[in-house]
Amino acid sequence: MTGLDLLVAAADKPVAADFSDTPLWLSLVKALFLFVYLLVSVLLVIWFERRVIGRMQQRPGPNRNGPFGLLQTLADGMKSMLKEDVRPKGADALIFTIAPVIFASMAFVAFSIMPLGGMVWMFGHHTPLQLTDLPVAALLVLAVAGVAAYGIVLGGWSAGSTYPLLGGLRATAQLISYEIAMGLALVAVFMYAGSMSTSEIVAAQSDLWYVVPACVSFVIYVITMVGETNRLPFDLAEGEGEIVGGYFTEYSGMRFAMFFLGEYINMFTVSALATTLFLGGWQAPPGIAAIGDGMLNTGWWGLLWFTAKLWLFMYFFVWLRGTLPRTRYDQFMRFGWKFLIPVTVAWVIAVAFIRGADAGFFGDGTVGLLGVEFPVSSLIIVSVLGVLVLGSTWIWESKVEARSQAEQAAAEVPDEIDPWAGGYPVPPMPGQRLVEASPAGAAIGSAPAPTPSTTTNAPTSEEEHRG
Repeated sequence: MTGLDLLVAAADKPVAADFSDTPLWLSLVKALFLFVYLLVSVLLVIWFERRVIGRMQQRPGPNRNGPFGLLQTLADGMKSMLKEDVRPKGADALIFTIAPVIFASMAFVAFSIMPLGGMVWMFGHHTPLQLTDLPVAALLVLAVAGVAAYGIVLGGWSAGSTYPLLGGLRATAQLISYEIAMGLALVAVFMYAGSMSTSEIVAAQSDLWYVVPACVSFVIYVITMVGETNRLPFDLAEGEGEIVGGYFTEYSGMRFAMFFLGEYINMFTVSALATTLFLGGWQAPPGIAAIGDGMLNTGWWGLLWFTAKLWLFMYFFVWLRGTLPRTRYDQFMRFGWKFLIPVTVAWVIAVAFIRGADAGFFGDGTVGLLGVEFPVSSLIIVSVLGVLVLGSTWIWESKVEARSQAEQAAAEVPDEIDPWAGGYPVPPMPGQRLVEASPAGAAIGSAPAPTPSTTTNAPTSEEEHRG
């Protein structure tokens, strides 16, 4: 069978990746291709972010180096390479250098399981446009994100300074908290696809993208991926007004550039995972996929559709940064633990009921569960109502907590105060009454507070004598 016959056969329905015709040297070539693809994408997205936010804020953005300012990011990278490398005196030299390397390298590793396209001909071999695949490939991204957290906490600790340490601990708590909701959001996709392999999940979406049946998981994943990448409105790990830049406060030169590079590659990684699990991966949109008997949905065309979907998420990141303010840390953590995780658990249970009942589907709109017939619509309605109840409970709990704090603060305010109790005059709060100066205030030598009965406009004896 010729290569054209294979492509036409694959045009009917995508299949899982087949690495039987992929020698080791070809895998190295694909690894180099991924490395260049990510580096070029990072250079472009930094320029893209500056230009888009510049338009939003009515300023031009970079426009000096290269046509339309395209070489500005490259110039910034060269500046980081030539900049003096400063290391704090009390820093651990080895860990201080290893931390950014761990953070950046883990971002590259996570992208290795992303299918950028279908089966293609490359240097005489029929191979998938994917570096590798695993039976649990989707979980590799979560595992790599957990290892990247070590780079953050080690970077903050090894600097030997207080603010980087606090920033590293806060960033690590943020990553761990939102990885729980992110992992739970992916469970629904695994149940729909029946696999954790990324290529098999893409192949399972040939008829319907999972953004439709797993819409709740998609929304939760999009929220968590913003929190995972420390981007506005969730860039609390770098709160300049609170912890002076976060865990990389003491970094400069190429060490800082490694953290900077890793953050942007993480944005591409989580966007690629969302594209793979929810938007059909490298497959063309439904209308375009039908053109030319599906030829636009095969081969190297998949790289075009995958990149287009990827950049839609990148624009979403930029749009959020240009429009939303930073949230408060306690609000952010409460939102993750008290809302996202319970809602995700409820949604996963609902999907498990629906998917687990497929074996008893009777074809008349009902499902068999534990010997009882249930309408599918009823299960869906119950699931939606459960999510709404959890959301309402979270909002009500927040309001009750805020009301109790306000009442507690109001109860702690005394009705009467002595403005000279500490030796210095203190104005009363609204609703408070003044009392006479205490003996402690008199002992310090402070004059007693005037009372309404003694406060007059009459001149004193000294003023009368002067007059």
